[in-house]
Amino acid sequence: MNISGLLGFLLGLGLIVYGMIGNGDSINTFIDFQSLAITLGGTLGALLMSFPFKIIKNVPKMVMMFLMPKKYDPQKYIEQMVEFAKIARSKSLLALEDSAKDCKDPFMKSSLMLIVDANDSDRVRAMLDDAIDFMCERHEENWTFFDKAGAVAPGFGMIGTLVGLINMLKNLSGNADGLGAGMSTALITTFYGCIVAHLISAPIAHRLRALHAQELLCMQIVEEGALAIISGANPRYIEEKLEFMLPKNKKKAKSAKTENN
Repeated sequence: MNISGLLGFLLGLGLIVYGMIGNGDSINTFIDFQSLAITLGGTLGALLMSFPFKIIKNVPKMVMMFLMPKKYDPQKYIEQMVEFAKIARSKSLLALEDSAKDCKDPFMKSSLMLIVDANDSDRVRAMLDDAIDFMCERHEENWTFFDKAGAVAPGFGMIGTLVGLINMLKNLSGNADGLGAGMSTALITTFYGCIVAHLISAPIAHRLRALHAQELLCMQIVEEGALAIISGANPRYIEEKLEFMLPKNKKKAKSAKTENN
């Protein structure tokens, strides 16, 4: 469960609600269904026009990825690739077929099977690079959807504000006493648009980018490890080479753990 994400959403929403009713005002002041229809309806319409259905139908899946993200541990990927290198060195490349059958990561399994099938390093690199590129394209479509939602929601909030102002000014000569209430109602749509953009869409898009970066790093570790295995490199050399791909804090954590043991 994405605890930090949920806490951040609840904290942001809670403080916004506190600011809305902190002076004893009623929450009903900030509820206007016509404004919601303009903001949410306009945003949804723009998204439907901008993206094919195959991306839109994956929105619930993307939200679940935000709520319950898959964890990627680059160090474990390095340990697995080093273990595969030891098997290939002590037995043979064909012995990796049994390891591939037990491998749960699809990309790692495909990489091992490419090694078993005796493909040369250039062909393996090309195929794995293509797989990584296709993954990047799919993921970019996911967060672009939420980027687009965050971009258009404030715009439709402003459209709702303009609609409210036009209606308010149209009736100004007949009822000047309702000027304040009309202005308040007109501004609510901008308020809704900012909530959708900055408390929902932007955080989800940013989190999806972070998850993509984690998965991409692990896939690159698998690719470099597979190429090193094909070349017959020493497992110790492979481990050191792959660890250079880790951030400094990850390497420091591993060093500290090794010293404690």
